Amino acid sequence: MKIKLAKTAGFCMGVKRAIEIALFQANKKGGELFTYGPLIHNEQVLELLRNKGVNIINDIGDGEKGRVIIRAHGISPVEKKRLEESRYKVIDATCPRVLKVQAIIKKYSKSGYVPVIFGDLIHPEVVGLVGYSNGKGIVSNSFDDIKETLEQNKEKRFVAVSQTTQDTEAYRTFTKRLKEIYPESIIFETICDETYKRQGEAKVLASESDCMVIVGGKNSGNTKRLHEISKKMGRPSFHIETEDELDSSWFSSANTVGVTAGASTPNWMIKRVTERLRAMTNNSHYYFENFAGKIFQFINKTTITESVGAFSLTYAGIALTENEKSIVYPLIVMLYVYGMHVLNRFLDKEANKYNDPVIANFYSKNKVLLLSSSLAAIFVGMGLSLSLGFVQSLLFAGLAILGLAYSIPIIPLKSKYLGRYSKIKDLPGSKDLTEALAWGIIASFLPVIGAENIFWPGVLLSFFFVSSMCYIRTGFINILNIQGDLIVGKETLPIALGEKRAFNVLIVLTTLFSLIMLCSAISGLAPRLGYLLVFCFAISFVYLISYKKYYIRDEYILKTIVEFNLLLAGLIAFVWTIFR
Repeated sequence: MKIKLAKTAGFCMGVKRAIEIALFQANKKGGELFTYGPLIHNEQVLELLRNKGVNIINDIGDGEKGRVIIRAHGISPVEKKRLEESRYKVIDATCPRVLKVQAIIKKYSKSGYVPVIFGDLIHPEVVGLVGYSNGKGIVSNSFDDIKETLEQNKEKRFVAVSQTTQDTEAYRTFTKRLKEIYPESIIFETICDETYKRQGEAKVLASESDCMVIVGGKNSGNTKRLHEISKKMGRPSFHIETEDELDSSWFSSANTVGVTAGASTPNWMIKRVTERLRAMTNNSHYYFENFAGKIFQFINKTTITESVGAFSLTYAGIALTENEKSIVYPLIVMLYVYGMHVLNRFLDKEANKYNDPVIANFYSKNKVLLLSSSLAAIFVGMGLSLSLGFVQSLLFAGLAILGLAYSIPIIPLKSKYLGRYSKIKDLPGSKDLTEALAWGIIASFLPVIGAENIFWPGVLLSFFFVSSMCYIRTGFINILNIQGDLIVGKETLPIALGEKRAFNVLIVLTTLFSLIMLCSAISGLAPRLGYLLVFCFAISFVYLISYKKYYIRDEYILKTIVEFNLLLAGLIAFVWTIFR
């Protein structure tokens, strides 16, 4: 059974923004934290927020205080004014697309137009929108239901908007009839672009699949519409909230299953559903594909890809220094990276539950094997470094201790001066930088300790290349993992700067790094290999842009490209060494 996941499945921009605001506020001090009504329509996410101390209030109590977040759907101006006049500190997480619709209704209502709102009367977003119409708003998702009401209106001046998550075709049919009868009506296309894309992709996906699974809250309007669209395409369609609702009998005759999700469905829930579907695979026609996929996933789960990438990247770094290319140094780095990454995954197990529940489950089931192999890798690496010399072993041991100290409290007691920064990983953006520096130091300086006639510009360039490639890799993976990291309060670069700014930083740095490498090769500071390694930065630039522009959203594919890029660096260096 083949599983096809929609590119647009999961949090939309507005929901993602609201969740990030709530989690950011939950991770900082500032008094009790509430949302005014449910933040989004997803019970699992709401339960998670409750566990983080974010509770729901539906009324503004006298004398109560704390922080209150306005949900993504928005609220009426009357409610907003009451909140602002209360003792609460108000944090507005209204979706920017909803704010735009509110502004349209407010503007045209003052000019004498009657707002016609296409949507569900009791939906929180629509309730808020009506509040901006000065009591004149007409709400319906059926033109026939309001035809008489429109005829009774004396002004005959209408402005049409839609709830941002409504069906695009239904809204166009609705406004077409309105325009035919009342030609002077003003029509605004207010359905969110992401909603339009999701609905379009659901149609295409349903046409290419034998059945459809739609993941999302049972009360989520946009998820229900995805389900309706799939059914209209004539495919068996199943609307579920969690993977536990899946029934293998649904897919007994299916070769291809399409999976999409509502705008309020988090990544970890989608991953759990797709993993459960993969586990149900029993179609022999896809045996080889499934077997290869399982091997691929196993390699990813055990950090073998990162380790081989580190081996390859180290080889490329040594080639830049033009020193003796002993296989021992890349091997030591590979063992170090494998050991430290496996151990830190155990230390960061809470984040893994949300960033990649499949990997978290794998580590839980294979705890003894993985811990034993990681410790063995560190001891073997220590032994190899000791065979090179005392200083090399000291460097290896120091970096290993630093790697472990990253996730362990180095200040046992909380200090009023340091606040909650008792671990290195608590420092904003520390993970990206410490990992890059560790890779760079062990890959570039370990091989030249005790060597004669060291070409220091080459060593520094090697350090720069390895560290920068690692920094881009780690920064991008942290962007992919931002939801889980926010939940557990990790201080990665995307959380410190925000996802958009972090993306821009990585894109600028990638461009800058490639120019530095190119200039080094032109000036003679780097061998001609430097020209070829610029290609690795180009690939980094491509996968960053591909994710940002929604060209590629599958995390398995993206992480494969990221790790292959490290492998490519070593392959380029190896070929260059042979044919130079």
